[in-house]
Amino acid sequence: KGIGNVANQECGRWLNTRAENSHQPFRRRERAMQRFRAARTLQKFAATHASVHNHFNHDRHLNRRDILKQNRSAALAAWRQLAA
Repeated sequence: KGIGNVANQECGRWLNTRAENSHQPFRRRERAMQRFRAARTLQKFAATHASVHNHFNHDRHLNRRDILKQNRSAALAAWRQLAA
């Protein structure tokens, strides 16, 4: 009100949909992390989860099934090598 910007503000049911959709992956992780009490444990989980998710997420909707299976098996082999 002080700077005179009240008339430019739009309020409506779906005006914030685009911004909310961009936060969906974070909100999905946030839901999974609700069981944590300490912030430090939460940070450790978030860092590990992000690296593992990026390692195995191959955009199924963009690839054919055979290519997806090859990529997934290669990722699993690399993960087993790292974990051993």
